[in-house]
This record gives sequence, structure tokens and C-alpha cells, in this order.
Amino acid sequence: MGNDALSGTTTDDPVVDYPAVQATPEFQRLRRSHRSFVFPVLAACLVWYLAYVLLASYAHDFMSIKVWGSVNVAMLLGLAQVVTTFAVTMWYVHFANKTLDPQAAAIRDEIEQGTVGQGVTR
Repeated sequence: MGNDALSGTTTDDPVVDYPAVQATPEFQRLRRSHRSFVFPVLAACLVWYLAYVLLASYAHDFMSIKVWGSVNVAMLLGLAQVVTTFAVTMWYVHFANKTLDPQAAAIRDEIEQGTVGQGVTR
């Protein structure tokens, strides 16, 4: 019953120059891809949530309109907030799998091969 787990004192780990990795065009492209997705989607979600809160606070007559039975507009918009959260999460996972993960894998391969910052492109 030995402990086959790696210890935290392993000395054969490569030393990574993280500032050099961050300065590479590949890393900059990865960061730009991430931000070009996240920031607009975040802004849209915040606007959507703020609109919901403002409607709930100041448009009582609109939000209390009955759609069917005791279900009103406020309940539907609240449910839409939850649906939006799941939809954006699924959209991001798809985007990350298709766009971000291959870029990050290429950078990781360069780090593991020790070719970071040497102009090696894939």
C-alpha cells in the first residue's frame, strides 16, 4: 500500500517563464478571443437583468398583466432570467470547446516542449 501520488517537492517540473508566455502572440490571441466573447455577453446579460429589476420596481402594471391563470409577465420574465443563464452557459461551453481550448492546448504544448517565445507557431 504505497503512496504513488506525486509529492509537492518534485524537482523535475519545468520552470515556466509566465511573463514570456503572456507576451506571445498566441497567448494574446487567446486572451482576445476570450474577451471578445465574454465582455459583450456579460454586458448584454447585465442589461437584461437590470431591465428586469427596473421593470419589477417601476412597471407594476405591466409586470402584473396576467398571461394565463395566475401566471403574469413578471413570472415569465423571471423564468426567462434562469433560462438565459443556462443558455449563456451552454453557449460559452460550446465556444470554449471550439475556440479557446484548441488555442490553450497549443500554448500548453509549446510550454511543455520549451518553445515558448521562440516564434514557433502552429
